[in-house]
Amino acid sequence: MTRRTKALLAVVVVVAVALTAGVAWLVVGPSGPSSDEPAADATGTPGAGTPTPQARTATEIGEGFLDDWVDDDGRVVRRDQGDDTVSEGQAYGMLVAVGVGDEQRFDAIWRWTRENLVREDGLLAWRWADGAVVDDMPASDADVDAARALVLAGEAFGDPSLTEQGVDLGGAVLDEMTAVTDVGRILLPGPWAAGDGPWSYNPSYASPASFAQLAEASGDPRWSELEAGSRAVTTAVLDATALPSDWAQVRRGGSVVPLPGADGTSGTVQYSYDAARLALRYAESCTPDDVALAARLAPVLQRYDDLPMQLDLGGQSIGADQSPLAYAARAAAEASAGQHDEASADLRRADALAQSTPTYYGTAWAALAALQVEASALGACSPLEVAR
Repeated sequence: MTRRTKALLAVVVVVAVALTAGVAWLVVGPSGPSSDEPAADATGTPGAGTPTPQARTATEIGEGFLDDWVDDDGRVVRRDQGDDTVSEGQAYGMLVAVGVGDEQRFDAIWRWTRENLVREDGLLAWRWADGAVVDDMPASDADVDAARALVLAGEAFGDPSLTEQGVDLGGAVLDEMTAVTDVGRILLPGPWAAGDGPWSYNPSYASPASFAQLAEASGDPRWSELEAGSRAVTTAVLDATALPSDWAQVRRGGSVVPLPGADGTSGTVQYSYDAARLALRYAESCTPDDVALAARLAPVLQRYDDLPMQLDLGGQSIGADQSPLAYAARAAAEASAGQHDEASADLRRADALAQSTPTYYGTAWAALAALQVEASALGACSPLEVAR
């Protein structure tokens, strides 16, 4: 029995536990958008006369994202945000291309990324616009996603050089964008956050499935340390508040304080376009304790039929934005809690909103959610696949 098969069986057991998990109900006052919120994500709902988009498979959703948002040269373009490109988008495109088995598209996206964003230290510059890098500070979530995609592509497409490049990129992340706390190693948002602590922290950047896959590919024990440390910090986050915040501060002892933004000096505390990704990243883990953390979000998010994208940390609505990511995150939490029909319905709702009100960020996460929650091509423990 393989490690992944054992993990699939173990994740099934977590469902009953997840359904009884307690939820803290700290309510925080109204807040505005976080500093990292997409500038033009999906807002509003289709009008009464808008035809309901046809339900699609995970592969079809992924292919749609690649067709609509990736140029022929491999650049993932934020067409709704000034036609720029960010490392996050390139990484999303690489993951989706692997997920749908499109080797040609993967090669194009990675080639463009390598030629335009890779820095001398091997990390990825964050933003490119008008023919040049305009912000070369790396973002760790993008680099981890890209490293994972390279490792997966190496196996899927039979190219060991891709695996090697993924291991190298991951090693640069470990060297430059992690810190050791009393509860374990954590992923810092970028090199700018390095130091002796306390540390700025984005709860949605931690990706247990990515860490496990990179650990297996590289043999570097720091990835397992990162899995354990991230789990400890995420547990602390959800023990303190019903929902995670977009940004937080981690102290050396492992305690966590919600922050209004990356540097803690602007905006207000909220669960929004960043934090919603946490459920998706933890739901696909092959470790039952991680899946149980994703499941803890379900009762709060299920208070709404039309789920707002912006909530305070107690689950109260603080904005009217509608985004595919909101429903994708709820689907991940529901699937982790064993609520498979509800999860499938929310995945379809995320895709329908992405089709009727297309945006780069919303469409990307509708595609990634379908691949993470109900498909197997990304090599983790997709909760709806486990249930089959």
